[in-house]
Amino acid sequence: MTRARAIAIPVIAVLAVMDLSCVDANRKWHSESVMNGVSFILYVADQKVATAFYSKVLGFSPHLNVPGMTQFNLSGGATLGLMPAAGIKRLLGESLPDPQFAAGTPRAEVYLLVDDPCAYLRRAVDAGATELSPVQPRDWGDTAGYCLDLDGHVLAFARVLGGA
Repeated sequence: MTRARAIAIPVIAVLAVMDLSCVDANRKWHSESVMNGVSFILYVADQKVATAFYSKVLGFSPHLNVPGMTQFNLSGGATLGLMPAAGIKRLLGESLPDPQFAAGTPRAEVYLLVDDPCAYLRRAVDAGATELSPVQPRDWGDTAGYCLDLDGHVLAFARVLGGA
């Protein structure tokens, strides 16, 4: 099975750079930092339930599954992460609005380019997702279908029209 490819519609992106102390004394970014990868992290109500859902939908197991973080390696070096909403609140404290107040309110989407969007959408719905729109040709040149995962995140499964 071909791994899903993520495209640039960030939900929460964690950018890996060479030097994590990337701001100098003048509060300017170091220009020599190099991006090494990207992780999209979804805040979820129940990590175990979300892990089971995404394992079924993606068709493979996570490469990391520890209390507080689950990660699935996607093609192109991208990672889809699942973090309990309470965990990010503990990590970032009061400076972050509580993500549980936004539960079920879509603010972004995870748009996955896959070999068979119908199969992925069917697996998602079979695993408990709510279908929003069937797989069909879209104005931007993809054929795509949409659903809401168990936590209300918008997922799209797409293929470039005429592509593999």
